Amino acid sequence: MSVNASQVGLMWCILIGSPAGSEAAVDELVQSVRSRRFRMGNAAARFVAACLLCAAGAEDGGGWSQPADPSLQEEGVCTIDVLDASELTHQQFIDRYAFSRPVVLRGLTDNTNFQLLCSKSSLLEKFGSLKVRLSTANTHSYRKVDVLFQQYVDELLRPQARDALGSETLYFFGDNNFTEWQNLFDRYRPPPYVLPDTTGAYSFGIAGPGTGVPFHWHGPGYSEVIYGRKRWFLYPPGKEPHFHPNRTTLSWLRETYPYLPEEEAPLECTIRPGEVLFFPDRWWHATLNLDTSVFISTFLG
Repeated sequence: MSVNASQVGLMWCILIGSPAGSEAAVDELVQSVRSRRFRMGNAAARFVAACLLCAAGAEDGGGWSQPADPSLQEEGVCTIDVLDASELTHQQFIDRYAFSRPVVLRGLTDNTNFQLLCSKSSLLEKFGSLKVRLSTANTHSYRKVDVLFQQYVDELLRPQARDALGSETLYFFGDNNFTEWQNLFDRYRPPPYVLPDTTGAYSFGIAGPGTGVPFHWHGPGYSEVIYGRKRWFLYPPGKEPHFHPNRTTLSWLRETYPYLPEEEAPLECTIRPGEVLFFPDRWWHATLNLDTSVFISTFLG
């Protein structure tokens, strides 16, 4: 098998775990590299260009980063157990967490390759001309809107306005066309700790800083962040949180959360790339994206 220099550069990205652009992006950068005063052939220039793209991708969160909102830098305390996957067997997971409480697991799977495919340049190159279905970010997701993925990224993927209602916020999560996106999902390695008599169903999403879904509940599952940070708030079944179904998580965090008595405080944790949060059946939960976040959930049913 023969490979060209740009492919070698992209392979190097995979080895060091840095997000890479596509070979088309390498083509654009190689001309710039060769125009410098370096005396190098085309092959060497392509290798350098690919490596430069890797380094850039590693620094900017796969190209998804946006100017930070200082008010979103607070990750909060983590009141959920956080364990390295090597510290927990499948049976221990079933006994301690699967039916009773959430847990954050680190190093459960290696999705480095999937992360590379989810860089901004890679997703736009492959899916930019396809339609995606957006949902309003309120508890019951009343409204659906179809737009081109390129349009969503260019026009709608922006920081959450502080006074926006959930019904005014369009959110890309869950309504994935599996015919068109299946090849991407085939590259994802789901958490191996499954529950008895269940199978996993994926929901993939991308959302801007300050966005999120207000409190709701459903069956058990996992959530993994590919890029960015996602803050979670959870309550057990039977302990319904105080919230308005059409107010955003951001407004709840600013208007309700600071005044909760200790006995009404949620369990919470902020998860980063490489971490997976498990939530049991019927647990109330709300999410807040602290950055532009790329994420995928595995619902067990």
